[in-house]
Amino acid sequence: MILITGASGQLASQIVAQARQRGIGVLTGSRAAGADRNIDFDRPDTLDFAGAETVLLISAGSAEDDCIMRRHGAVLGAARAQGVKHVVYTSLTCASDHLGFALAHRWTERELQKSGMAWTILRNGLYAELIGSLAAPRDGVISTPFGEGRISAVARADLAEAALAVLGDPARHAGRCYELSGISAFSIAHLAQSIAIPYLPSSFEEERARLSALPLFPFQPPMLMSISSAAAAGFLESDETDLAALVPTPLDALEIACAAAQQAAQ
Repeated sequence: MILITGASGQLASQIVAQARQRGIGVLTGSRAAGADRNIDFDRPDTLDFAGAETVLLISAGSAEDDCIMRRHGAVLGAARAQGVKHVVYTSLTCASDHLGFALAHRWTERELQKSGMAWTILRNGLYAELIGSLAAPRDGVISTPFGEGRISAVARADLAEAALAVLGDPARHAGRCYELSGISAFSIAHLAQSIAIPYLPSSFEEERARLSALPLFPFQPPMLMSISSAAAAGFLESDETDLAALVPTPLDALEIACAAAQQAAQ
């Protein structure tokens, strides 16, 4: 049996739905209502992996590094103690190492690789939907300071498809680390041109001031700024991806990002 954590999230819910359509036996774990098991990463007593041979560990969402590492460490410890054989982990591409939330992913990879359990690491690229929403026009202009750097974003549906390819036969993918950046990188200037919206990037100072005025958690503005600065510096484009090995016909990430930008602007 396969247990999928974070099952109420946007990525995990797609994986669960498609797994069940394909006859892959899965259990869902989440602190949200309706999951097969009430699993809360902040409550170690709820980490129930009994009967699961494989766990798909969906990374634990936005939080400070120490919080994410504590959560993931608790999950790996409980999984090992309860006899889980294989953990598949949704990490972050190497091209994203300059982002403000990369550290906890690399820590989790290291802890998983030395856990004694079989492992597979899915190094997911930044969602095309996320890039599109961050680049949403405001007052008829795209002003988020992404510079001219290209971004190897990937559609969330493609990442779900890649996870399903692994979950269909976990043993065949044991010990593998897949880089799942998008096939074709694009810049925000290209996105703006595609939706016929001017791209007039603000300064980083202006963007920091804008974010600081929003109702965000303290850790969120630096994380969001790291996406802009890494893109502007040209660090979010990847020349290597294993996406096509798991997803035969990837979606057009630029098209997905454009739709997300337009929807977020409404």
